[in-house]
Amino acid sequence: MAERIYTYGEAEEYINNIPKHTGKNSLENTRRFLSHLGNPAQNCKVIHIAGTNGKGSVCAYLCSVFKKAHIRAGMFISPHLVTMRERLVADGEIATKQEFLEAFYAVIDKLATLPQELKEVSYHPSFFEFLFFMAMVFFQRAGLEYVVLETGLGGRLDATNAVDKKELCVITSIGYDHMEFLGNTLQQIAAEKAGIMRCHVPTVYPVRQKEVAWQIEECAKAVGAKTVPVYKSAIKEIKIRNKTIDFSLHLHYYDYIGFTVSTLAVYQIENAVLALEALERLGDKRITVFAMQEGIREMVWEGRMEEILPSVYLDGAHNADGIQAFLEAVKLRHCQGRRKLLFSMVQDKQYQAVIEEVALSGLFDEIGVVELTCARALPLDVLEDSYRQYTGFACKAYGSLEAAFREFVLGRDDGDRVYIAGSLYLAGEMKALLRRPRHD
Repeated sequence: MAERIYTYGEAEEYINNIPKHTGKNSLENTRRFLSHLGNPAQNCKVIHIAGTNGKGSVCAYLCSVFKKAHIRAGMFISPHLVTMRERLVADGEIATKQEFLEAFYAVIDKLATLPQELKEVSYHPSFFEFLFFMAMVFFQRAGLEYVVLETGLGGRLDATNAVDKKELCVITSIGYDHMEFLGNTLQQIAAEKAGIMRCHVPTVYPVRQKEVAWQIEECAKAVGAKTVPVYKSAIKEIKIRNKTIDFSLHLHYYDYIGFTVSTLAVYQIENAVLALEALERLGDKRITVFAMQEGIREMVWEGRMEEILPSVYLDGAHNADGIQAFLEAVKLRHCQGRRKLLFSMVQDKQYQAVIEEVALSGLFDEIGVVELTCARALPLDVLEDSYRQYTGFACKAYGSLEAAFREFVLGRDDGDRVYIAGSLYLAGEMKALLRRPRHD
């Protein structure tokens, strides 16, 4: 297969076609193939991140601080917004097409020489596994010291959990998502996420719901992991400014220290705090207070209440808890004109509950809906009907994102604020649209 693939585009097409031919593999077989690959990046210090919302942001905050501390680090994240290369990041830069292709060859070449136990089950990496293996090869070749791994789904059975040696774990906020795989209660979901924990390895997590905290602590006792619960009381003096938010944090080794997040999203404070608590537990003396302050301040995460045009904000909120945090952020921002929302969603999410929450929030004067181009897209008529069941609520359907962008976004009046939310796929499609040449 490898000899017929010569370009980045062909490699990307091959990976995109994997779901048509291969399902999820057992974690044991994932470990076997990782070993067959030579356990790349085994000498790197691994920080493992699981949770429902905020995983990618925590990864980005960690790596931003590492960069300010002149420590070489990389991260494996998902999903990507525009290009697969976004999933493989080293020293703050996504993989080049050549680096991506070289990592691709390293993985696919090993498929030709599978050990017997993998041959017997006709093993082939899943879409996510393939990219995870590529990331580990990429990290090793980049010669990184720290590697930050974001789980794809859950934790206990996630491909990234094939890595046993970890420096530290972080579990972000837990909410209702992927219940068909993770369970129907917050405790069941938390138990799956907590499956990333290891004996004697610290696990940082936010204390929100009592049942979630209890479950994480019980799972920690079972494996002998250390826990670092983070309470809201550690955060003081939150001040929302024009484009940033200031706050003070009490860290274990310091008194209260001032930090700034460069976003309008209040929910990013918690993600920044989790990253800071994790960094402090590493005990790396190169990570100074200045590096933490500057790393947090300079991190801007695409698709998280990102101002893509003046008064136009893109947010990847895509489940009930994410939408609630998004609405809270919207509520805190004064708007002189109208608030407008361009919305879309995938059909395997709790879209009815999310749409009800958005509609009944009363925050938006106008809502536009558009159908995504991916296979999981919620049909346009379902989106429109779901909003229109709320009497008196203005909702307009658009046949394409480009049409919605031209009329709904570019047609905004002075003083209006436009928000684009509901799916990371929508965020990705919007970013791709903005990057297209004007003559296209």
